[in-house]
Amino acid sequence: MTTKARVFSGIQPTGELHLGNYLGAVRTWRTQIEEAKEETMFCVVDAHAITVPYEAKDLRKNIDGFAIDLIACGVDPDKTTLFVQSDVREHTELAWYLASVTPMGDLGRMTQFKDKGEGKDFVSTGLFTYPVLMSADILLYKATIVPVGEDQVQHLELARETVRRFNHRFGDVFLEPKPRLSATPRLMGLDGESKMSKSKGNTISLFEERDAFWSKLRTAFTDPARKQLKDPGNPEICNIFTMHKAVSPKETQDEVVSNCTQAKWGCVDCKKVLFENFDRELVPLRQKRADLSLDKVREALGDGAQKARRIARETMREVREAMGLGSLAPNLDA
Repeated sequence: MTTKARVFSGIQPTGELHLGNYLGAVRTWRTQIEEAKEETMFCVVDAHAITVPYEAKDLRKNIDGFAIDLIACGVDPDKTTLFVQSDVREHTELAWYLASVTPMGDLGRMTQFKDKGEGKDFVSTGLFTYPVLMSADILLYKATIVPVGEDQVQHLELARETVRRFNHRFGDVFLEPKPRLSATPRLMGLDGESKMSKSKGNTISLFEERDAFWSKLRTAFTDPARKQLKDPGNPEICNIFTMHKAVSPKETQDEVVSNCTQAKWGCVDCKKVLFENFDRELVPLRQKRADLSLDKVREALGDGAQKARRIARETMREVREAMGLGSLAPNLDA
C-alpha cells in the first residue's frame, strides 16, 4: 500500500468544461500530478449528475467529453488514476451504508441543496443525499487530501463528521480527509452576480472556438463603478482582473492595475490583453484535445476503473466486516 498521501477529487459531467472548472480545479490537478508528491485519483462523478433532471444521451456525451477535456488539460492517465464513478459500483454501495450514520438534519442544512432545490417543482431524494455520496467517493479510497472550493467545504466537513460517527460505532475503518482549498481566487460568472456555473449559463467553455470565446469575454461584467472611460477603476473588485491573476504574468498584472486605476485603459483594452494570455495557454491544449482518440480515452478510463476497484473492494471488505454485513460465504466473489 502506498505511503504517500492520497488525493481524491471529482468533477460533474454537466455541460462543458469551463474556465471556472479549469482555473479552480483542473489546472491544480495537473500540477499535483506533475509534482508526483502524492498519489492522485480523479473521477468523473456521473452518479452525482443524475440528481437533477437530465437526458441520458447528453450525459453519455458529456462523460466522453469531460474525459477528453481532462486528459487534454494534463490529467495524464499514465500518471494518475482517472475513472468514471459509476464504473466502480462500490461508490453507491458505500453511500447507502454511510446513510445509516448520517442524520437527516445535517443534510437539511446543506446550502447547496437549498440553492439547487429552491423553487423547483421536482427535487429528487438524490439531491438531498448528494453529500452522502460525496462522502462515499472520498472515504472509499481513504483519501487524506481533498481539493475543494469554498462552496464544497461544508460537504467535506460532513464527510469528516461521518468518519467520526462511523468509527465510533463500528471501529477505526476510515481516515478523516483534510481539505486543500484552491489557491485560485473565486471566479465569478460573466454576469458578475454569482460563481461561474453551468446551471446559471454564465460560463465560457474552455474549448470554445476563439471567436465565440472572445465574444463572451468581451461582454463580461467588470467594475460597476466604471461608467465611462475617464472613470478610474478598482481592479480588486473586477472579475476580469481575477482572471488576469490566474493566467497573466506578474508584469502584466501590474500593467493592468496601473492603466485601470489611472483610467488609461478601457475595460475592453484590459479584456484584449487577457484574451491574448488565455489564448497562449489554451492553444496547446486545443491541439492536444484534437489529437486524442475517443477509443484510447475510453480504454484509459477502463484501466483507471480497474485500479480504483482494487482499492474500493478492499475498503468494502473492511466496511462489511465492521458493520456485520453479508453471509461471509467462502464462495462469494470479493
